[in-house]
Amino acid sequence: MAGSELFGRHDDLAQLAEFLDGVRQGGGARLICGEPGVGKSALMTAAMEFALADGMRVLRASGSEFEADVSYSGLHQLLLPAHAALDRLPPGSREALSVALGFGVGTPPDVLLVCNAALLLVTELTADEPVLLVVDDVHWLDRASAVVLGFIARRLAGVRAGLLASTRAGSVSFLDLRGLSEHAVGPLDDEAAGRLVDARHPQLPARVRRRLLDLAQGNPLALMELPATLLGSVRRTETQPEVVPLSDRLQAIFAARLTGLPEATRRVLLLATFEGAGDVRVLRAALPDQSSLADLAPAERAQLVRVDDATARIAFRHPLIRSAIVAMSTHEERRTAHVALAGALVDDEERRAWHLAAAAVGPDEAVAELLEEAAHRVMRRGDGFAAVAALVRAAELSATSAGRGRRLAEAAYIGAEASGTIDDAKILLTDARRAAPDSAGSLHAANATAFLMINGDGDVNTAHRLLAGAIETGDHGYRADDPALVEAMHTLLLLCWYGSTPEYWEPFFAMLRRIRPRPPDVLALASDSFADPVRTGKAALGRIDAVLRTLTENEDPTRIMRIGTASVYLDRLGDSREASWRLIEHGRNGGAPRRHLGALMHLCLDDFLTGRWDEAEELAAEGQRTCDTSGFSFFAWYFRYNRAILAAGRGRFDEAYALADEITHWALPRGVAAAALFAQHPRVLAAMGQGDYDAAFGHAAAMSPPGVLASHVPHCTWVMFDLVEAAVRTGRTAEARVHVQAMRDADVAGLSPRLALLQAGAEALVLDDDESVTRVEALLADAATRRWLYDGTRVRLALGERLRRTRSPVEARPHLLAARDGFAALAAEPWLDRVEGELRACGHRPAPRQRGDLTALTAQELQIAELAASGLTNKQIAERLYLSHRTVGAHLYRIFPKLGVTSRAALRDALSPPAAGKTAR
Repeated sequence: MAGSELFGRHDDLAQLAEFLDGVRQGGGARLICGEPGVGKSALMTAAMEFALADGMRVLRASGSEFEADVSYSGLHQLLLPAHAALDRLPPGSREALSVALGFGVGTPPDVLLVCNAALLLVTELTADEPVLLVVDDVHWLDRASAVVLGFIARRLAGVRAGLLASTRAGSVSFLDLRGLSEHAVGPLDDEAAGRLVDARHPQLPARVRRRLLDLAQGNPLALMELPATLLGSVRRTETQPEVVPLSDRLQAIFAARLTGLPEATRRVLLLATFEGAGDVRVLRAALPDQSSLADLAPAERAQLVRVDDATARIAFRHPLIRSAIVAMSTHEERRTAHVALAGALVDDEERRAWHLAAAAVGPDEAVAELLEEAAHRVMRRGDGFAAVAALVRAAELSATSAGRGRRLAEAAYIGAEASGTIDDAKILLTDARRAAPDSAGSLHAANATAFLMINGDGDVNTAHRLLAGAIETGDHGYRADDPALVEAMHTLLLLCWYGSTPEYWEPFFAMLRRIRPRPPDVLALASDSFADPVRTGKAALGRIDAVLRTLTENEDPTRIMRIGTASVYLDRLGDSREASWRLIEHGRNGGAPRRHLGALMHLCLDDFLTGRWDEAEELAAEGQRTCDTSGFSFFAWYFRYNRAILAAGRGRFDEAYALADEITHWALPRGVAAAALFAQHPRVLAAMGQGDYDAAFGHAAAMSPPGVLASHVPHCTWVMFDLVEAAVRTGRTAEARVHVQAMRDADVAGLSPRLALLQAGAEALVLDDDESVTRVEALLADAATRRWLYDGTRVRLALGERLRRTRSPVEARPHLLAARDGFAALAAEPWLDRVEGELRACGHRPAPRQRGDLTALTAQELQIAELAASGLTNKQIAERLYLSHRTVGAHLYRIFPKLGVTSRAALRDALSPPAAGKTAR
């Protein structure tokens, strides 16, 4: 039976057997942790034997401290035996996983795509038999592989696959432990330790046996390996050996055993240690002409390594053996091994670059360039952490101080702008300046400095002047293919937007016009659509569709985020929703927090406009937490803004005003005028909801005065309807009319169907003609405007109010009823109260809905409604019903108006049967 020779591990083996039973039934993930030598690997091996005996397929890998910087090296090792099964995946998933693992060539895939492809592969394998993934030493696993395994671990429910991982107690790893139950392995008790010693060393003298038990402290590996040392020590000196840390003693023991091996054997073992994956084919290619894998035989006979013939893998008996091999090797032996492995990995450019870097004995510009290229490749996959590591090593190998400074500056920029390592970025930037004092003027250094400045206590004006000056004096020649120039221009665009005045934008556009042969597509698009869309947005309309189409084929997180930014004021964020969700999942699984935050921003905006307010509240809270924990404090204002407009819309007025004040107090001293202007929006909505139309007019006019759509204040289009309505309600008819005329002159209706609806709605408020009513009714009936639930419902209410007063309550009623359903779906209480007042004025007396009359709901809608009424969140409901939380939100969006309720709390009453003795009327 598997595990029968493991003394004192009956309970551990029983728990593992129970875990495997659960895997066969419906998946699971477990982490085994304990001190070095405590028996983690032995338990993992026993679990593998259990699994194999029970008809499961086992895939195994182990983390290697010598490959921890090589993206996907652990995943490659794990999935290599399942390489043939890649053909069973859909083309997109197959290509993504093949490229990530180095089996094929192509555009570096997004991490989330790799995660989904790996999960799909495991799921496909379970169609034949249950699958167990076994990963030793996850504390040495590379970050990219750890992200994928963490992703898989949280999605194994119902899959008939399991993940069993091991790690040293107290170690830190990149693996997200959520979803993994922990199994702690402790030392053997005295009775089990004694039985193990007696079984392995029956002739041990009693005195040595007692000393062994005292020194080993229940550690199984020490109990097996220390006797030879103790016996030798007794024979040599008859004194007790020096007491040193247990792991050091064990490593010394392994080193002593390695000393007796032939030199050729130790050479192969050193290669296997640095290769990391145990791939026999790579080792065979790396061996010098006079050597062969037959030289490994003495190590196999000494039970230091084992070779699995079925998988062509070499595995070390214990990680300390690898440490001992490296510790006893010479510098030249290590260098030779790395050079040999680099020669064997000609098709794996990233691993080859790292081996050449390890072999370098001094500055080597050729290797530095290889590492720099590797950094750019992994950055396109969204792995900013690996990119920074590669650039730092490239800087160390740079042949000139200028090259060193440039690479450190780029590492600082990536660390600050993408990966979230803000403190490390500051150190890297300081090092860059020390390496080359003039590197402070380089674009990467200036870019990093500007970003760190606004994310700290600096102001936008200073950051803008610094970066604009660096671009103007740079030696880039305004070439469109210069990546540092393009990154700097994107950062400068944001700084100009934060400043929100034409003075900020003038130098930006002057430099943009100098880029040759033309600015890159997304930069050009954002320059037209994001800076001042009222005046330049139409120039972007002819290009945005082509750029949006690239989202389906592009997995570059930075490009996805920037396309979203370019889409905001053309109301095209809906086209990038799926790509934004990929970035969010990527961020939740350890990806770059800056891209995570950008995607959250875009989804919050789209959710507000389209009525997904529950989801928007959840994502805004997530964004706030991410800002607080990732070092990106600057962007917290944006999520306060989203929280504030949602609070205002739902009648939590004090919360809305408080959040708006927080934004203003933070923004004004830093010169972030855009944030201060944004803070007026929730004030406008709160005042409108309270019926304080005079205050609403003042707040809207502070963003953009009547008759003006303020220059380079693109968000003024989001309050133009509010300004007109507030002006009409406060008798400011002239102001309302000039603002409508400004909207017409700018033809904001031509920018998007939503803005066309708002312009038509504003016209209907101020123009005394049937044509304006007909026009707005036609737009409300148009499918292109139906997704804008919030604005469409606001316009319906305003139109219904006007029709009731000027024409006929009968004509007003359909619009008011539709508005009531819309506001109910949003749980927008103040607006719902207002529309119900209008309905009463129309003479409409809706009969109370009969409790228990739930025939309008589907079976799934009823189930979701009941769970929501019980107090569960969308996420909790999704987990229980195996749905996405977005699907749950969409169902609730339809359920509320069907039941005539406006809140989750009201669901309880709607779903409750009538009280005994009462008749529903």
